[in-house]
Amino acid sequence: MKLELRRTILAAMGMTAVCLLGAALAGGQAGQAPAPARAPAAAPAAAAGQGPQMAEVAFKNVQVLRGIPVDEFLATMGFIAASTGLNCTHCHSGYDYTVESYAADTIELKQTARKMMVIMNTINQGFFAGRQVVTCWTCHQGEQVPRSAPNLLAQYSQILPYEPEDALEQAPGMPTANELLDKYIQALGGAQRLAALTSIVAKGTNTGYGPEGVPRALELYARAPGQFTTITRTADGDSTTTFDGRNAWTAVPHKPSPMPVLPLSGDDLAGAKLDAELFFPGRIKQSLVEWRVGFPFTLGDKDLMVVQGRTSVGRPLVKLMFDDETGLLVRQLRYTASPVGRIPTQIDYSDYRVVNGVKIPFKWEVTWTDGRETYQLADVQANAAIPAARFGRPAAPVAPRPAR
Repeated sequence: MKLELRRTILAAMGMTAVCLLGAALAGGQAGQAPAPARAPAAAPAAAAGQGPQMAEVAFKNVQVLRGIPVDEFLATMGFIAASTGLNCTHCHSGYDYTVESYAADTIELKQTARKMMVIMNTINQGFFAGRQVVTCWTCHQGEQVPRSAPNLLAQYSQILPYEPEDALEQAPGMPTANELLDKYIQALGGAQRLAALTSIVAKGTNTGYGPEGVPRALELYARAPGQFTTITRTADGDSTTTFDGRNAWTAVPHKPSPMPVLPLSGDDLAGAKLDAELFFPGRIKQSLVEWRVGFPFTLGDKDLMVVQGRTSVGRPLVKLMFDDETGLLVRQLRYTASPVGRIPTQIDYSDYRVVNGVKIPFKWEVTWTDGRETYQLADVQANAAIPAARFGRPAAPVAPRPAR
């Protein structure tokens, strides 16, 4: 279906929708888009061992997005903000970040967002058997108000291609996933050298997006087979992400209290696990299931081989894109499920250097619906001892005291 026709048919959805559903929404992640919300939460976190806390327990006045974990709820907000080109303050009482103002239904946009969710779900249920064919992005595509008339400039201009996001079948004539993964392992230094790399300790910088666009001190700790911690020293306190081999957390300044340390669950947890394993990719073949190889994809001046998998059966797709010439990993593109559509996270790897006989990307850029961060390593030590406490649940961020 042509874009213009699709927009016309779905124009009834074209009111604006942004940071859904009256909730005490968090913002302020390192590298997040401008004007983040900083509202505290309204309820205590779930007790340990009881599973992830649901959005309607953590926040007030959640009416539609009920029954999903807090991290998925917050990611859904980012999806809608990315779709409409707006941010949290447009729905949640401007820059008043109190729980009461964020939960209140004083702004019509938030009430409209609820209606749009119902319309979107009705279309998907009634016409597509419940599949998420229509999402916020379908109509808005980065604009606050969807347009119902064709854009002639777009019609006669070159359209930037989307990267492949749908499930791939094994492309005829292409190498198998095993062959491409073996080439990747060899390009890094070979299986024997990868097996000899047991830990990484590094320092560098993390540069965010918008107001966070100044390089900040970064510390990285990673230990095989799959643990990592990154710590970014910000002016408002440490921003930390940790995966201990089983559980993952983010501790970011201005997250809602009493949840300054947010446990990751579902697809977010699976993504953290994959990131941890890619620090030591000797066992990459065991990291994903349902491997497929698609046709090559051109990115700039590089021909990339696209290898698809899933973190587990039935979960959203992960695509790994390898430079056809060097065999090195250039991009990871993964998706997480949400009530409004699949949420992409893209990680671009570059600046490979040899450490202890193994090529390691000294630079990677993470782009997602809530911002962009560029990690640049400067000092990397291999096989250094790392205390187990480095991979424990991080402490809540505390803003450093001003120097006297």
